[in-house]
Amino acid sequence: MQDPAAFEGFSATAARLVGKVAVVVGGGQTPGETIGNGRATAVLLARHGASVLVVDSDQQRALGTARQIAAEGGTASTFVADITVEEQCRALVQTAVDRYGRLDCLHNNVGMSLAAGDAVPTELTEDAFDRLVDINLKGMWLTCKHAVPVMRAQGSGSIVNISSMAAWATYPYFGYKATKAAVIALTEQLAAGEAAHNIRANVILPGLMNTPMAIESRVAAGTPREQVVAERDRQVPLGRRMGSAWDVAAAALFLHSEEARFITGVALPVDGGASVRRG
Repeated sequence: MQDPAAFEGFSATAARLVGKVAVVVGGGQTPGETIGNGRATAVLLARHGASVLVVDSDQQRALGTARQIAAEGGTASTFVADITVEEQCRALVQTAVDRYGRLDCLHNNVGMSLAAGDAVPTELTEDAFDRLVDINLKGMWLTCKHAVPVMRAQGSGSIVNISSMAAWATYPYFGYKATKAAVIALTEQLAAGEAAHNIRANVILPGLMNTPMAIESRVAAGTPREQVVAERDRQVPLGRRMGSAWDVAAAALFLHSEEARFITGVALPVDGGASVRRG
């Protein structure tokens, strides 16, 4: 079942990315009752006129996103990649250029924690730590490494990386927090280094979200869905309700659009006020 908060207000009638080409890495999603951040962002960018290359390690998940975009009259295709492998990152960028002629928006929506073996510092294994660094940090660097030369040649581009409020807040698992904090530094470095080429780089920090990645593993572990949702809702200052993937997608749309043309190097919390809560 799709998320009922489908952000109908974001329609193609006010298209903000007409003529743009976007690569959404992690554009498929974990199966579940709501929509995930990557899929929502890919769909929303397409609604606003972008041609979208949906990149995911799972072909069926990528196809699900592309089919939703096509059903709404948008333009999308898929590419399967393991972003921890440099050649595959080079290939995904080249594929976007070959299919659509350019690359305007790179959106990196990839991250793992417990599913990759994350744990507290004294229990985290070396293999799990290496995997978390590869997926959460190295993969973002590699996609940026190969997208930046294309954007430099064009004289413009927008990169949005997804971090997490775990980077700033108290968080129990070492690998995810460390790598998501590093994503902020990576993005700031890109913003500083590429500003002269008119390439912008910003980072979004989602807070508690009602997405499949956040909810389904807890439900599968035996906690009733209603309990999982209620416990997470209570922790959100703004309205005592989690955000949805559409909230993250709306922030990404803004940052990728010309409305944000003078914004770079920003770390934007999308967290219902969690980052300003004290005590």
